[in-house]
Amino acid sequence: MPLLDPKNWQSRTLSGPRYTVTEPATGDPLGIVDLAGAADVGPAAEAARAAQTDWARLPHFVRAGVLRKAGDLFTAHADELREWIVRESGSIPGKADFELHVAAQECYEAAALASRPAGQVLPSEAPRLSYTRRVPVGVVGVISPFNAPLILSIRSVAPALALGNAVVLKPDPRTAVCGGLALAAVFAEAGLPDDLLHILPGGAETGAALVADPRVPVISFTGSTGAGRVVGEAAGRHLKRAHLELGGNSALIVLEDADLDAVISTAAWGSFFHQGQICMTTGRHLVHASLYEEYVERLAAKADALAVGDPHRAQVHLGPLIDGGQLAKVHGLVEASTAAGAKLAAGGRHEDLFYRPTVLAGVDDDTPAYAEEVFGPVAPVRAFGTLDEATALAARSSYGLSLGIVTRDAARGLDLAERVPTGIVHINDQTVNDEAVAPFGGVAASGTGARFGGDANLEAFTDVRWTTVRADVAPYPF
Repeated sequence: MPLLDPKNWQSRTLSGPRYTVTEPATGDPLGIVDLAGAADVGPAAEAARAAQTDWARLPHFVRAGVLRKAGDLFTAHADELREWIVRESGSIPGKADFELHVAAQECYEAAALASRPAGQVLPSEAPRLSYTRRVPVGVVGVISPFNAPLILSIRSVAPALALGNAVVLKPDPRTAVCGGLALAAVFAEAGLPDDLLHILPGGAETGAALVADPRVPVISFTGSTGAGRVVGEAAGRHLKRAHLELGGNSALIVLEDADLDAVISTAAWGSFFHQGQICMTTGRHLVHASLYEEYVERLAAKADALAVGDPHRAQVHLGPLIDGGQLAKVHGLVEASTAAGAKLAAGGRHEDLFYRPTVLAGVDDDTPAYAEEVFGPVAPVRAFGTLDEATALAARSSYGLSLGIVTRDAARGLDLAERVPTGIVHINDQTVNDEAVAPFGGVAASGTGARFGGDANLEAFTDVRWTTVRADVAPYPF
């Protein structure tokens, strides 16, 4: 029996309009979902708060069992869920498989959180037991984007639930199924009690209501830096924590000793994986001047050789961009860059939503596709002469998410990494990496620091409570 049945999505339980789930590769409808409006947030938050108390009081192994079962279900229903990810988000099957793998691992790692030591015994000046204990925050609001919809929802939902919270999840409407309804179906099948996970696909007004609701003390937001600033400012006004994982314009530094035979595949993957619609995408290729001309030529040849098309019906390397708005942004940045003097070495054209992988040479600080986050399959390449220049160029960005460094001398690479402020560094690898056990997050305009993986999840989704216990009532002077 399918885990996801489109006939069950037209219940009219939400107040927003009906929305046609569309396959970007073809424009074909895949189903109809109800969208949530701002009015739906309050009832969901209230129901979640009411259900959360009993969930938090369950033995840890019961919560862990639900999370482990959810992880198993992502694997058991992989064929069905893979098709939804491919068709709804425009992913190639390999990327969909990666999302499913990470989703399962996030659930297994979250299950282990349920039994983590909950606090510390403290020394005290008084004759009493003094200790701290981590307690659930209550209801966690999760706002997730379209580009890696399953991963970017589950990596907040799973640890929040495991630690005894309820969750209200607002996925992007463009990926309401694989970023929202799929999680609801998996957790229902796994035995999660009712009202602990609410799915509210909707627009900005729904997200704003979620951030403002007093029953939701913590917001976990993944999305653009512009939207993240709005969320962070609103959360600050309401005195609640906001964990922000935002955009990036990550650099790949290729030193003069790099092996070009090995690095071109790595470089292409960093910029073109999932059509460049990844926050960690390599947005700036910084290449030593001695390798620059050959690097541009070989990366352009690699780009020209990649197949672009419908990932559900053909074996391709790149699928479609998510929609016409994203296409207009990407192509606009490429055209503005060539108008500003950049050389188009490959790509720069599209058919419908299928954008060819693009290589731009001769870029500088004023090249729009180099200076801004493109969120498309565009690789701007720039030469540098010295290590100091490479460091300055890599650090000259408002973002600070990921950094890749390619060199035969790993120690030299580590030393260089110390000089560039980013949340993530990969030596001899490109910038797009993710593991359920690893902390993830950026600095500066890329977000508020690491908030996923192990202790980062504990910090994100629990509060620390101080408790003291005395044998007798404490005496006081009056």
